[in-house]
Amino acid sequence: MDFKLFKADDRGIKDAGWLLSNFSFSFSNYTQPNKAGFGLLKVFNDDFVEPGRGFGIHPHYNMEIISIMLNGKMNHKDSLGYTEVVEKDWVQIMSAGTGIRHEEYNVGEEEVNFLQIWIEPKLQNINPRYQRRSFPEASRKNSLKTIVSNEEGTEHCWINQNAKLSLGYFDEGKDLSYTLNPLNKCLYIFVIEGELELAGQALQQRDAIGIWNTQAIEIRNVQQSKFLIIEAPINH
Repeated sequence: MDFKLFKADDRGIKDAGWLLSNFSFSFSNYTQPNKAGFGLLKVFNDDFVEPGRGFGIHPHYNMEIISIMLNGKMNHKDSLGYTEVVEKDWVQIMSAGTGIRHEEYNVGEEEVNFLQIWIEPKLQNINPRYQRRSFPEASRKNSLKTIVSNEEGTEHCWINQNAKLSLGYFDEGKDLSYTLNPLNKCLYIFVIEGELELAGQALQQRDAIGIWNTQAIEIRNVQQSKFLIIEAPINH
């Protein structure tokens, strides 16, 4: 097993007043040659948005863009005609393909916190698409829930890449094993809350670890913990 740590206090920070972004990898004005992504995972931003503020209409092309709502309410409006509000425990996926334009604003009364994740697509220039589903926290207790997969289905969102995203929410002492496809796959594990121990490393809130060259890992929940596992190709 090989691994690389991504500590919370080693992330890039952009503070625009109304927006506080924490960059795990190079993004915007944060450029680090040794942080160009992890496998085909290219962007992992931990964003906080003040009420009434947000991102105006802007385009994306040929990227799989995933938003995981951790707190608050945001609108979603795009060039495909979707107009709706998403909130805590909702997950959105946009396959940008040939091009999609969208906007998102904090439309609630409290701060929004969401994870913005970009993964390179398997196929280029597909027709753009949007999908979202709700994954209530109460129904995920002491289980690992698949929220995004390359396999179409009614229980998760579909992604144009051989990748899988899972949310964990476990009590202290509820340990688990995760088995992955070792062929050209790596894992990126991000601690949303709590404390984990894996690969002989202690991970605190907002720490992450990248893992490869293994078939399975053991995850120990040192405290009640919430975390995200991203399984994605190492390369095309």
